[in-house]
Amino acid sequence: MQRKAYALGRTRPAVLTATALALGLGLGLSGCSSGTTTDIGAVDAKAGPAASAVPPGRYRTLFEPCGAVPQATLKDLLPGAAALPDPERDRAYRGTAAVTFDTDRRVGCSWKADSPDAAHRLTLDIERVVSYDPAVSDDDRAQEVYAGKQTAAGIPLTPATPTAPATPPATATTPPPAPGAHTAATALPTTAKPPAGAAGSTGPTTPEATPTTGLEPRSLDGLGDVAYLDDALTTTGPAGVKRLVSVVFRTSNVIVTVQYEEQSAVSTVAPSSVELQEKARNLARLLAERLEE
Repeated sequence: MQRKAYALGRTRPAVLTATALALGLGLGLSGCSSGTTTDIGAVDAKAGPAASAVPPGRYRTLFEPCGAVPQATLKDLLPGAAALPDPERDRAYRGTAAVTFDTDRRVGCSWKADSPDAAHRLTLDIERVVSYDPAVSDDDRAQEVYAGKQTAAGIPLTPATPTAPATPPATATTPPPAPGAHTAATALPTTAKPPAGAAGSTGPTTPEATPTTGLEPRSLDGLGDVAYLDDALTTTGPAGVKRLVSVVFRTSNVIVTVQYEEQSAVSTVAPSSVELQEKARNLARLLAERLEE
């Protein structure tokens, strides 16, 4: 009997000790659980902004360029092909695909046809721009590439706007233009269109008239997101003149370049800006519609 009472006396401290240990472990686990929750919350809060990336570009692939131009359009752009034998004519309309590293990123095609009076060449270049900077969207990167092309062509990115109305006459408070600038401004119309009977007038003086006819290199409206047109006339030796019209436009993350060229066999006859620009712009509109399909 005394041993049983003694055993009970020894058990009570053990039970108290076990209870204290259980409470301590419970508090410790609670503290660890609370700390873990706080850490996860902090990680999620930091990961939130990083997870929101810029949206990708609209286009993931590119269409096949050589088959994108209808044959009726090619007949109009390459008049010299009509006189070729059937095999050569078919080959001229088929075009030659450009060699590129990745056809999902860049494609191109070219056509050409010669005639006794002139030679015509058409070139397409289509590029899909991808940004490798997570903070820059594909569209923004494509705009940077496009802006570089337009700047290299010497065409302002935005149309120049006058700082003051042109109708009021200059007053004493407005300084007159410098003599050299005034002379240059008034000299352009006289050199652009020489008198009909003037001797020594040649073909190369014709392009000087383009800045006053609305055919000068310029930005275009109503074509893609942004667009511009470039027009250059050059000599190709003692007996030839070449005009190259380029229409470049951007739609989302795709940049399309249309180059239409005519080379005249006679140096005194310059290819028409009106005709070449109209044909190049019509083809560019057709390709822009193709991108919307």
